[in-house]
Amino acid sequence: MSDEQPDSLIPYDEIVQEALRAVVGRVLGQVVAHGLPGEHHFYITFKTHAPGVDIPAALTARFPDEMTIVLQNKYWDLVVEDDGFSVGLSFNHVPSHLHIPYAAITAFVDPAVDFGLQFQVGDGGAGPEPHEDAENDHPAASDRIIESDDGSNVVTVDFGKK
Repeated sequence: MSDEQPDSLIPYDEIVQEALRAVVGRVLGQVVAHGLPGEHHFYITFKTHAPGVDIPAALTARFPDEMTIVLQNKYWDLVVEDDGFSVGLSFNHVPSHLHIPYAAITAFVDPAVDFGLQFQVGDGGAGPEPHEDAENDHPAASDRIIESDDGSNVVTVDFGKK
């Protein structure tokens, strides 16, 4: 008998990632309905050139690969749809409107409760390029991102291709 696992004909990795991205949509939908409760706030990282992403050209130029936004105090017009969300944010006091499909999201973190989801993107294994923080106008809580190696509630989805 061989110890090798056969390749699955069912795309489990895609199904799981899609389900976990739906968690992001459900959480954002609750925020639309009830506002951000307590100290909850979100860091959402996404691929700026992913299909369906619509952000101002200046942000795409500044963040050519990946960008992290903060939904905390200064956001408006949050609209949640089946395939993504849109939100108004201010960058250096310039109001901007962003549309982000869930498929473009690479990380979702709620540092108030040590919760995070990380998604792998099929980029050939090169990993994301280093990038600056988005610096959308928010309180200085940006240094509270939680690392996953401390036992926090971070879920990493990493299905390697054979």
